Parts: sequence; C-alpha cells; structure tokens
Amino acid sequence: MKAKHIWRIAGAVVLAAVLGGCIYLNTLMPIITGYAAKNLASAVFVSGRQQADVEALDLNFSFIKFTRNKVDAQARTVTSRFLWSKSVAAYRDGYGVTLLRGKKLAQLQAEEYPLEPCPSYGEVLQQGDSAISARLEPIAKAFVDEHSYNGHPFAFVVLHKGGIVAERYGEGIGADTQLLSWSMGKSFTNALVGIMARDSLVDINAPMDIPQWQGDGRAAITLNNLMQMQSGLQWNEDYGNRSDVNVMLHCEKDMGLYALDKPLEHEPGTYWYYSSGSTNIVMRYLRGKFGSDAEFLGYIRERLFKPLHISGAHFEPDMSGTPVGSSYLYVTARDFARFGELFLEDGCVDGERILPEGWVDYTVTPASASEGRYGAFFWLNLGHSLPDVPEDTFSCNGHDGQQIYIIPSKELVVVILGYSPKPDRVIDFNTLLKDIINTL
Repeated sequence: MKAKHIWRIAGAVVLAAVLGGCIYLNTLMPIITGYAAKNLASAVFVSGRQQADVEALDLNFSFIKFTRNKVDAQARTVTSRFLWSKSVAAYRDGYGVTLLRGKKLAQLQAEEYPLEPCPSYGEVLQQGDSAISARLEPIAKAFVDEHSYNGHPFAFVVLHKGGIVAERYGEGIGADTQLLSWSMGKSFTNALVGIMARDSLVDINAPMDIPQWQGDGRAAITLNNLMQMQSGLQWNEDYGNRSDVNVMLHCEKDMGLYALDKPLEHEPGTYWYYSSGSTNIVMRYLRGKFGSDAEFLGYIRERLFKPLHISGAHFEPDMSGTPVGSSYLYVTARDFARFGELFLEDGCVDGERILPEGWVDYTVTPASASEGRYGAFFWLNLGHSLPDVPEDTFSCNGHDGQQIYIIPSKELVVVILGYSPKPDRVIDFNTLLKDIINTL
C-alpha cells in the first residue's frame, strides 16, 4: 500500500507538472506565432527578403523555429501556426504590416484612413573623402563579408563630416532595402516629440492629462519622465518569457493603452527602468493630437521624413492605428545614417533647423537615475560601456544589434544593421568603432 501511495503521489505530481506546462505554453502561443507572422510579413512585404532566408536566420530560435508559415503574396498576409495556435499579419500600402488581433483584415481595411503614396524626396548623401574610404574598405569587408566582428550583418554605413566613407551590404540586401529598427524607433519618437514641442503641440515637462491616470500618482507623469525611462510605472522588459513587452507587441490591439494601464511602483522621475511600453504611451499620446491615423502619419512624413529625404518609410501601426514607436520602423541604412546626422548637426539639416534649439543637449543629458547610461530615448557612453570609444558618443540601440552611433568629437555617424542575437553572436561594437576611429 505504501508503494502504491507513493506512485499515486508521483503520478499526480507528474500530471500537475504536465498540465501546468501546457497551460503556460498556451499563454506563449500568441507570442510564438505572432512573432513569426509579424516579422516574416515585414521582411517579405517591406524589406523584399525571401521567406526561406528569414526563416533560416531571423526565426531560427526557441519555439519560433518550429512555426509553420504560409506567405500569401496576393493577399499580402502571413499566417503562422504552432500546435493549436495561429496568428495572421497583413501588409497595407503606406502603413506596412500589422499583426491582426481581434479583427479580420477586411474589418481593418474598412476602418483605415486613406494614405497618399509617399513621394520620393531624392538622395542627398554625398561621397566623403576617398582616401578615408580606401582605408575603411578592409574594415567594411571584414565586418560584412567575413563576420570578423561577430553577428550576421545586413548593412554597414559610415558618415564622416556628412559624407559616406564606408557602405557595404550583406547578401540579398541593398541601399534601397528597408530594414527593421527595433528599438532605434524610440529615438525617432524622440525627434517627433521635439518637432511637436517646437510646433507648440506638446510640453514635455507638463503632466500629460491622460484620463486613466487622473486621481492617482500617475497624474504627475510627464513626457520627459517617459522619454528618460523614469515614469515609475510597473513594467517587465524581459524578452525571454511572457513578459509585458512580449504581451504588448504580440497580443495587444492598443499597445500604448496596455502600457499606460500599468500601476505606479515608484515616484515619477526617481527610478530608471528601460521600458518599450513608455515609448508606446508617448506615441499614443502624440497620435491623440491629430484627427486621424493618416493625418498623424502625414505629419510625420512632412515634418520629420521629408527634411531628411527619407522616402517611403513604414512606421508600422498596431491595431489601434498608432505607429509602434518602440519597435517597428522600416527605412534604409542610408535613412538611418541621415537620422544620425540630424543629431550630429544639433537638430539641423542643410542649415535648416528641424529640432528645437537645445533639443540635442536635452537628449544627451543623463536621466537622473540612469548612472549616465541613458538620456531621452537615446543611450549614452558616459558610463563607458564602450571603453575605447569617446565619452561623448550617444546611440540608438535596437534588439539583435541594430545601432546608430553618433560621435560628435569625431564628426562621425556609424550605422550597423543585421542579426546579432545574444548571448553567443553579439557584435563587438567597441572593437569595431575603435578600429574605425583609429583608421580616421
């Protein structure tokens, strides 16, 4: 009897573990299939990449690699399945790809606002010093062709004194290929806030008057608190589980609303924690200043992209119609370089001021609780995370190794795009930048 009793207990424990595992796996299903559908659809319909290449590289990890993906070129959708779960992502002209949650594509199309085709703004980047280009050529070759600095690079562009001194692309990628920003989109959101502040549409230091925040401590949160990642809102940015960031990006129809509903854990402005939710709260707030999605996107085009000669950008929206400022911007490597140049030139393009006077100084002022690591939607090198790179370096950092490095003391912008998942294939950014600077 005693042995039977032990076996029954053991059986019950095993059964409970299996059931618990299935329940937890079920909560991960929309994240697994949503990640595959969204990223494959954008890679195919925005970047023009091949399905097999994307599956072999970008989607070849964790449970994601076991998804079965169907690309419908006519409907411009991707359907991803894993076990009993399915997700669909759809491309729309002008908008890019949206992960469908709670609605079918026909319903979303019926509700969308018309968006005129984005005009071509022309090319403005010039070639830089040919002697410097010749010296940088071995570094570009080693990085992109030989992967000597680790990772799997898609694009590499270096601007020195406003001219291109190095440019190289991986197989299947070119100067016209739009590539994913991941969290570099946060820095574009910074620029958009600056432009709207200059147009007197927002005040970064005033409480934001968000209805859900009235009556509690969240009412004191400002745009500045959010941009410096010091809102004090509860958040979990862990990418390896059913965290807040994964739920927001892959399960929610209104990402900003999901993030702003989080409770307050710390007094605003006193505690630093990196949060993609903060950026989507900001973008939702900015969207609320306009009458329609198309009007808002038109403003972004006219006031930010047009001066930078960024043509046909896709700032992809969630189901609510708001661009996902934390993660989903697609532009070319040269476009990312022009954006870096905007901040290198104190917010001006060809002598024309785009950002408010003093905005770049504000951007690189350390958030009070960040220990010199972070400004306003930009990373800083004041804490010497790049020990062989000048202290005045600041950067736009994105998931899996997307980077724009801005180094004012060297009149330098470096754009690195590709695939460099942690922990085993992280690009050696410090050595790469050190080699570039030493070559100059």
